[in-house]
Amino acid sequence: MDREPMSALAALDDPSRRGMYAHIRRARHPVTRDEAAEAVGISRKLAAFHLDKLVAAGLLRTRYEFAGGVRKVGRAPKVYEPSDIEVRVSVPPRRPDVLAEILLDAVLGEGDDETARDAALRSARRHGRDLGAAERDLARPGRLGTERALTLASALVERHGFEPDRETPACLRLRNCPFHPLAARAPELVCGINQAFLGGVLEGLQAATVEAVLDPRAGECCVELRPA
Repeated sequence: MDREPMSALAALDDPSRRGMYAHIRRARHPVTRDEAAEAVGISRKLAAFHLDKLVAAGLLRTRYEFAGGVRKVGRAPKVYEPSDIEVRVSVPPRRPDVLAEILLDAVLGEGDDETARDAALRSARRHGRDLGAAERDLARPGRLGTERALTLASALVERHGFEPDRETPACLRLRNCPFHPLAARAPELVCGINQAFLGGVLEGLQAATVEAVLDPRAGECCVELRPA
């Protein structure tokens, strides 16, 4: 069913709804009212009200299901999960401006002995390195082990349009590409830029124990951060 995008945006105006929506997007499993309420620190009754608003706006879909698919005595609880709706101001945000800056710097700074692609990858790594170094200056974390490095990197890339997902303490997947749909037009180039950018972030953080590797998965960013 088509819904007015502004209605979806308006539904996220309330901080509790935004918090629950973000939690449900990250959960990767259907979320009950109790879990959603606990995530933002409100009552179950109030959570039900806000969740129904998100369903009405098309941001969530709902059904009745037992946790883990295991049937129990009594009625299955109502659970919520993200819908497929996309609005112009998206959650997570797209960041074509970051890609535009990288490509503009590549064009302006392309050397005589490098291709346009090489210049783009060099520019992406430099942008990521600058961001990582600035984050390190603020956090002053000292020597970074793998898990602490991934924690810092996760917080940084989330502010730049990625949806980080800590699959294990030593592995960080990125559930989206902030440069989509440009990536669909030139996947090899954009994925290479993504890898160079994230590799630069790790360099700037001085996270020598972690590397950015290409590991494409359908519907997700092509890069994974894992132990070097």
